[in-house]
Amino acid sequence: MPLLDSLTAISLLLLVRVLCIQASVHSYAGEKFSRKGNAFVVHGGSEGIYYSHPNLNESSASSNGDAYIRFEKITFQRTEEAANISTGFIYAILFEVDDRETIGGSAYGGQRAICCTSDLAKLGACKEGEVIHRLSTTNPGWPEVFYVPFDSTDKSFIMQPRSVQITRTGMYNLYFMHCEPQLSDMVVQGKTIWKNPSGYLPGRMAPLLNFYGFMSLAFLLLGIFWFSQYARFWKEVLQLQNCITLVITLGMFEMALWYFDYAEFNESGVRPTGITIWAVTFGTVKRTVSRLIILTVSMGYGVVRPTLGGLTSKVVMLGATFFVASEVLELVEHVGAVSDLSGKAMLFLSLPVAVLDAFFVLWIFTSLSSTLNKLQAKRMMGKLDIYRKFTNALAVAVIVSVGWICYELYFKSTDIYNEQWQNAWIIPAFWHVLSFSLLCVICALWAPSQNSMRYAYSDDGSEEFDKEDSLMLIKPSPVATKEVSEMRSVLQSEDGDLEEDKTE
Repeated sequence: MPLLDSLTAISLLLLVRVLCIQASVHSYAGEKFSRKGNAFVVHGGSEGIYYSHPNLNESSASSNGDAYIRFEKITFQRTEEAANISTGFIYAILFEVDDRETIGGSAYGGQRAICCTSDLAKLGACKEGEVIHRLSTTNPGWPEVFYVPFDSTDKSFIMQPRSVQITRTGMYNLYFMHCEPQLSDMVVQGKTIWKNPSGYLPGRMAPLLNFYGFMSLAFLLLGIFWFSQYARFWKEVLQLQNCITLVITLGMFEMALWYFDYAEFNESGVRPTGITIWAVTFGTVKRTVSRLIILTVSMGYGVVRPTLGGLTSKVVMLGATFFVASEVLELVEHVGAVSDLSGKAMLFLSLPVAVLDAFFVLWIFTSLSSTLNKLQAKRMMGKLDIYRKFTNALAVAVIVSVGWICYELYFKSTDIYNEQWQNAWIIPAFWHVLSFSLLCVICALWAPSQNSMRYAYSDDGSEEFDKEDSLMLIKPSPVATKEVSEMRSVLQSEDGDLEEDKTE
């Protein structure tokens, strides 16, 4: 375990150091251009932005109710070797996802190119060596294209600060591009600021601020109910109920931290790394503890058996592995990140968590089946009734989860360009609602009461069901024993009468 803890700590430190803080303030710290087709490209950011009414005031780009994208201190720096070479323009192209076809083109239906080729130049569609772009037919004035020229002796060029006001709701993309092979080693520095009318939260994340506020209130109400029952019947509290108290407390902290994380992000435009890490960690601990509690309860721990025996180490190892895998995935997904990771990266990190979740589900239902059989064999009807309700709730949760996973896969596979970004917040919100609903069911089934001890394991011999069940077929019942005794007394009285008759 010390080795596992050390590996976990090292992983966290490495992730925090490697991840750059890219929020609605997108920073470019020496970003190199990468080749895409026949062009060289740096992705400047992609975010959903809601509609903002245009304002004629010159300072409208900095007002609170406006939506805009602002360029600040964008610097293009080339190498010494390229400083004496005359090159074409560097382009900053900002477009809405529906206008993506306005960038690039193809000659005679061939492969699509971003930079103008000789064939396209012959057709008069563009000038060779320039980025192909044309105005949108549905969105007048877009895409926004800014040209950055280099003098023959310039080593670097600073783009003039400017703001682009957003007057149409959509998913906006920013790319820096050029078509010059001599500038392949050029880098971009500076930052862009993306703002929605309600704050700096990206559009797909903005609804989650209110959602986490609502979930914080829901956990508070659940906590008030649970802690009031806990205080009333604290003498009758079971170990299981102590574990449920821990899960509720972790959930309250998790939702509150996510709310403050999003509120700070919305206010400043930079995601608070510390709060995000704490929110992720509390959430991972809560999910790990929840799964371990459900697994141990399914095994009958504290209800039909006093210990887990030799399974304790395996349960702890499974929980520790799940915690590490989930923590790494959540940190990479949330800390400092706004844009989605590439499909391969997310798949690589998600697979271990999915496999461990499937193993949890399989082990839980296998253990539940065994525990239900034992309770029925022992005729412990009170415990059996609770376990049946618990099993039904878990079965419904698993079925709903599988259905939602299928929908999530369909949603992401059909939304390649993030055109459904306004509904994307529902995906993570659903999992919080489902886990909270299951927690409410568990709280209702095992709420502290004056009869709580009825459902606890008692070492009075009645719990040793295996030996008892095996002897039940040959052990005489109390009724049969009583009948035999009465028959013996009758026979003895008859023998006495016969002896008296012989004597006479």
